[in-house]
Amino acid sequence: MKKIILSFAALMLAVASAVACTNFLVGKDASANGATMITYAADSYGLYGFLRYQPAADHEAGAMRMVVDWDTNKPLGEIPEVSHTYSVIGNVNEQQVTIGETTYGGREELADSTAVIDYGSLIYIALERSANAREALMWMTSLVAQYGYYSEGESFSVADPQEVWLLEMIGKGVGNKGAVWVATRIPDDCICAHANQARITRLPMGKKVKKLKLKTFSPILADKSMQAVLNDKKVTYVTDEQGMEWLWSGDVISLAREKGYFSGTDAEFSFADAYSPLDLVGAYGCEGRVWSFMRKFDAGYDAYLPYVMGQNKEHMPLYTRPSHKLSAADLRACMRDQYEGTPLDITQGEGAGLWHSKLRYGGLIFNLDSTEYCWPRPTATQQTGWSYVSEMHSDRPFATFWFGVDDAACNVYIPFFSCNTKVPTCLAEDNGDLLTYSATSAFWAFNSVANYAYTKYERMYPEIAFRQQEWEKRFEEDVQILQNKVSSMQPSQVADYLSDYSCTQAESVVADWHQLFGFLMVKYLDGVEKKQDEKGQFLRSPYGLSQSPNRLKPSEEWLRRVAPEVAH
Repeated sequence: MKKIILSFAALMLAVASAVACTNFLVGKDASANGATMITYAADSYGLYGFLRYQPAADHEAGAMRMVVDWDTNKPLGEIPEVSHTYSVIGNVNEQQVTIGETTYGGREELADSTAVIDYGSLIYIALERSANAREALMWMTSLVAQYGYYSEGESFSVADPQEVWLLEMIGKGVGNKGAVWVATRIPDDCICAHANQARITRLPMGKKVKKLKLKTFSPILADKSMQAVLNDKKVTYVTDEQGMEWLWSGDVISLAREKGYFSGTDAEFSFADAYSPLDLVGAYGCEGRVWSFMRKFDAGYDAYLPYVMGQNKEHMPLYTRPSHKLSAADLRACMRDQYEGTPLDITQGEGAGLWHSKLRYGGLIFNLDSTEYCWPRPTATQQTGWSYVSEMHSDRPFATFWFGVDDAACNVYIPFFSCNTKVPTCLAEDNGDLLTYSATSAFWAFNSVANYAYTKYERMYPEIAFRQQEWEKRFEEDVQILQNKVSSMQPSQVADYLSDYSCTQAESVVADWHQLFGFLMVKYLDGVEKKQDEKGQFLRSPYGLSQSPNRLKPSEEWLRRVAPEVAH
C-alpha cells in the first residue's frame, strides 16, 4: 500500500477532513429505471446513526424557527417560519426532493461566526419548504443571503424526479453577510460525484452562452421578497453551449479578486481553484473517492490516477455519460467501495494487517520522524453515522429511500419511502446515542458486527456481505410488489402501508444482525474457526461436543516478516 507524505498545511486540512462525506449523483436518463438518484454518506466519529422524521405542519403568522448548528448543537438564532412545511424523512421530503452534502472546507477566513444559517439547517429548512429542486436552490441561496452563512465551504446535491443539481457555496467572512456560490444542472444522461473537494471549475462564458432572466428559473420567484434578496446579489442565470443551466452569485468572481485568490480574466476563473485550492489531501483523500466511482462507469477516468496521487492538478471532468445505465443496486455497491483492485485498496498492505482490515488506528494521518503520512480514505468507512441511496421517481408519487447506519460495507440498506409517517424504534433518535448503548438500536447492532469483523476482516466480511445481499435482493423484489399493491390505494392508505412495511423490515434486519453477531462470535472465538457442514451447521463430535476447530493459518508472507522475532 502506497503511503502519501504530507506537508504541515496538508495535515491541517486532513484533520478537518476527518469529518468527511461522499455523494454520487445520477440523472434520470443515466439510471436503469428512469429515476434520478443521489447518495449520501454522513461520516463523522461524532455522528450517531438514526433516521430523522419531521411531519408536515401548518404555522401561524409570525411563528419563528430556531436554527441550531447541525455539527455542535449550538443555537444560532431565529428566522420566520413559512405558513406550511412539508414532511421530511431522512433527507427526502414528501415531494421527492432529496438533498445531500459534502464539506470541502476551503478558505477558513471566509467562515462567518456571526451568521444564522449553518449547512445542516440549510438542508432541512429547504426540504421542509421546497416542492422541487429549483425551489430548494432558491431557498438555500436566498436564506444565506438574508441571514448569513455560518459553515465552511460545502458542496450540495439537490434533486427531484426530473433534475439533479450541484450547488457549491462558501461564506464571505465576518462583516460580509451571505455567501458566494455556483450551481449547475447535471445533464440527464450523466453521472457526477463529490467528496469533500470543490468540483466546479470554469464558469460558462463567451458568445455561445445564453443569458436568461432569473425570474424564469422557478415560479417560486413570484415571491417578491425572495426575488428581491436574490436580485440584490445580481445572480447570473445562463445556459452553456450544451444547453445546460448554470447560476452563480454576482460577486463570486469579484470576491476572489478582492481577497487575492484570483487575478485573471473572468473566463479564466475557476471556483474550485479560487475557493478550495487542491492539495495532496484534497486529491488523495477526497477526489480519490470521486475517481473510484467514475472509473467504474467510464474507463477514461483511469487516466486521472496521477491526479488522485497528487502528481498533477489536471482536474477530472465534472460529469460523464456512463457506459451503462445505473441501478440503485449499483449505487449501493459503490457506497461500499474500499478501492478494491486499485493502488489505493484499503484492505491491502502492511497497514491492513494479517487479516486485511480496513481499520487504521489513530486516523488517516500519522507522524513519524517529523514526517506526516496519509492512508487512503475510501467511500465505505467505519465512522459513517448513516448513509442513503435515494431514488426519485416520476412514475409514482413517492421516492424510494434506501437507508442504512454505520459502515456501508457492513450495513443493510432498508427501503423507506418519502411518504412514510413514522420511524421504527431501532432507528429512533432517542434510542441510545454515542455514549449510551442500546440493545434495540440499529446503530449499535451494526457496529457490534462491523467492529468484531475488523479483527478478522478477510474471514468475516464475506459472511456479512452474503447476509447483506440476501436482504437487499429480497427488498428489491418487495419494492416492485409494493409499487403494484399500493397503486390503487388512497394516499393516506399508501403512507400507512409503506410506513408499516419499512418499520417491520427494519426491526427484522436488526434482529437478524444480532443473530449474525452471535454466529460470528461463536465461529471465530479466540482466533480459531469452528467447523461447519454443507448447510452451515456447526459440527459436533459423536459425544455432542464441538469438533476441534480449524486454526487460521497466516500467509507465508506474514510469517516471513515475523520469523526473525520468533525463537528458532
